[in-house]
Amino acid sequence: MPGLFAHKEIREEELLACYFFHGEEMFLAEQFIRDLKKVLITPDMQSLSVERFALDETAWREILDVARTMPFFFSPWRILVVEIAKAEKEELTAVEQKSLQDYMASPTARTVLVVCFAGKVRKTKPLFKIFSSLPSSVAVVKELKPLKNEALFTWLDGKLAALGKRATSEAVDRLLEVTGNDLQSLDNELEKLVTYVGEKKTIELSDVNQASDWVKNFFEWELASSLERADLKQSLVILNTLFVEDVKPEYLLGVLSGFFRDLLMAKAWLREKKKDKREIFRELKPRISEKYGKFYTDKSREFFDLVESMSQTKLQALISELEQMDLKIKTTDVEAQTLFEGFFFEYCRGQKKEGPTWRGKG
Repeated sequence: MPGLFAHKEIREEELLACYFFHGEEMFLAEQFIRDLKKVLITPDMQSLSVERFALDETAWREILDVARTMPFFFSPWRILVVEIAKAEKEELTAVEQKSLQDYMASPTARTVLVVCFAGKVRKTKPLFKIFSSLPSSVAVVKELKPLKNEALFTWLDGKLAALGKRATSEAVDRLLEVTGNDLQSLDNELEKLVTYVGEKKTIELSDVNQASDWVKNFFEWELASSLERADLKQSLVILNTLFVEDVKPEYLLGVLSGFFRDLLMAKAWLREKKKDKREIFRELKPRISEKYGKFYTDKSREFFDLVESMSQTKLQALISELEQMDLKIKTTDVEAQTLFEGFFFEYCRGQKKEGPTWRGKG
């Protein structure tokens, strides 16, 4: 696969002593570490260990002591990964700064230090200043942003090629619909798809629908169901599960926006009398077939009761609120889960006050 640097492959003779990665898409750093390990494994040395350190558990002094220790003869290369997950670790004592500067002035041969700072780094803090001040012949500092548009398709093409597969444009569109630009999820789905299609070289839309669509279906189904019932407790349980599973806030925002836009669309079609309820439900809820009998009837009633109980103004306000949440998530330090919890609380409270008809008997 193409590397992180101008789409160049990793070459042993071009490796630096240190790589400092920071940003939101740490999966790219993990991909770099995996690719680095593959490059450094030789026919004589079929295994290479990656030593990992969490900075909130191991001090810089201990890490650098390990780095200074020459690797064993039969293990000429060594990869040391330092993971930083807490913002307070951006502060460095004078002793730590000097230790890092001393080591980087004379790094151990054939030892690669990979520092991974998850999140937005503050460029005025000592941690960033130390690594960014190092000469380019010793270290590289790179921000890892979520991939979008052409960059995302280039990564996807590279991953498919590395797996010996191709994918139709329809399959790619559907796959990205399921995962968004979350590379970890996308990588997991691709690995699963490769196993699913077996010897077949081209991944098609039907393959993605069969192997991957359950992820999207489950989350959307559970969220829609809890919102239709204005069930705050269940909404919060689902929300917590999503964050435990490390689902990206952008994906969740997309699901919620889609839910309310479907209600708006249904209102418009009913108002303009372009479609009847059966046609609308078939188009917006294609997986709920009429052959399901009472289940279909109940779900259809719940959906249209919600459509009729919510005004167009309120639906537009909810979508606008989700857009504001998206902005806050991207520009502030407010926890995304906290914002979603507040949104669900206000939404469910509002629905209970208005008392949508489907909450009653019959």
